[in-house]
Amino acid sequence: MRSVLLAVFTAIFAYNTPAQRIPTPPERPHKLNPDQVAQEVRDYRMNNEDRIIRELSEFLAIPNIASDTENIQKNATQLVSMLEARGIETHLLSISGRGPVVFGKLAVPNARRTLIFYAHYDGQPVDPAAWTDGKPFEPALRTDSLENGGKRIPLPANSAQHPAIYNDDWRIYARSSSDDKSPIVALLAALDALRANKIPLGINLKLVLEGEEEDGSPNLERVLLAHKNLLDADVLITGDGPVHQSGRPLVFFGDRGILGFQITTYGAIRALHSGHYGNWAPNPGFTLARLLTSMKSEDGKVLIEGFYDDIVPLNTTEKDALAAMPNNDADLERDLQFARPEGGGQRLMELLQYPSLNIRGLRSAYVGEQAQNVVPEKATAAIDVRLVKGEDPDKKFEQVLAHIRKQGLFITTVDPTKEERLAHPAIARVAKDPWNYPASRTSMELPVSEALIKVVQDATGGQSVIAPLLGGSVPMYIFEKLQIPWIGVPIVNYDNHQHSSDENLRLGHLWRGMEIYAAILADLNW
Repeated sequence: MRSVLLAVFTAIFAYNTPAQRIPTPPERPHKLNPDQVAQEVRDYRMNNEDRIIRELSEFLAIPNIASDTENIQKNATQLVSMLEARGIETHLLSISGRGPVVFGKLAVPNARRTLIFYAHYDGQPVDPAAWTDGKPFEPALRTDSLENGGKRIPLPANSAQHPAIYNDDWRIYARSSSDDKSPIVALLAALDALRANKIPLGINLKLVLEGEEEDGSPNLERVLLAHKNLLDADVLITGDGPVHQSGRPLVFFGDRGILGFQITTYGAIRALHSGHYGNWAPNPGFTLARLLTSMKSEDGKVLIEGFYDDIVPLNTTEKDALAAMPNNDADLERDLQFARPEGGGQRLMELLQYPSLNIRGLRSAYVGEQAQNVVPEKATAAIDVRLVKGEDPDKKFEQVLAHIRKQGLFITTVDPTKEERLAHPAIARVAKDPWNYPASRTSMELPVSEALIKVVQDATGGQSVIAPLLGGSVPMYIFEKLQIPWIGVPIVNYDNHQHSSDENLRLGHLWRGMEIYAAILADLNW
């Protein structure tokens, strides 16, 4: 079935042009403004919604966990077909035993500038039991979000005489429906719309599509440096991340880095009966709880010494952009159903400018139906630290280790030996994740930054939010090392359950994303 669908898609998109160069379309009477480009793309989309959704659904149906080598390779193969169908010269930059970086190149005659589009095609691990439909890789179309009672429906009927119509509020539920497969499809559909409307690209286009981002991008820097000759460009745009929580389009100029580690505390060598040994055998759950509580105040301030010392502050332009951002914190609190945020009264967007400390998971023995009356033998917390500009992941990790030692715990990097257990009353095994990297930030005052803001604002009727920083982490520090300025232009809905079960994409955001990307490809110049 997949081979048949691939053949159909290839037939639909096949161009009678050389693979490396898009043809020069007939001249339009007048160059279109970004808002006019957006309108023509909208008209094209309304007659091609079914084709776009079916291509996205086919892509989403391929499991894409980075460690699943067989399926991640299938994703890369699918991407090659999708890119080559648009006349994009495509290469696989291989990584031993992992998903390759898919590189694409589309040269435009007489273009003065080159743009790289970055996204990733791998997704977060899944627990099918936690998904409403139980099948994270079988895309499900719903009439609205699950929170709003959305009902599952089949894809609507489509014919040449009566094109299928997809409601803007409908959603596709599947892993990577928002993070990051839909931005890739939106960009390719934008290319289709421009070509169909004879709107020429104003810039050369390159694509860097990664298959390990959700695993920390452990090989991306090495691979890109080895192929540095392919990456000559004036700017990079990443489609990763959601739009602003107000629902408005977003342009952002920085992201946070990330540091991950696990802390395990220990009690007896095995779990013990809580009646026979409670009050006597040390409980590692309490040891861990006390340690975690010592790291953060009730209002959310991190108490680790030196935690905020290395922050590079925002400049005046960035502060002005931050102050102009919408304040919808009260709406978010109501939607997310909690009464008091952390931060001592600061806005969400202000707090994102600081490093954060987060407990992303806790485990000690069993709960629920599996709960047992035991004193656990160990307890584990998985932690992530989001870093801001100026902070080094290794230095931050040393600050964490110093704090743990100050709480009286003996630190080891492996399970403690018998001798260590008997010698130290409190032990913490601290294991640093292999993936960690610094934050990155592009100046908002560069000519390309100002030009991009103008194009996106013109294409969206001035509705876009301009932010100095996105809260999430994307490995943009690599492109900063390569001296390529980068800017974020995400398109997916903010309530997309990114990194969680029931990940979804609101179709109206996909459509608007097509318009924004098309306007950038047609009109970005400085």
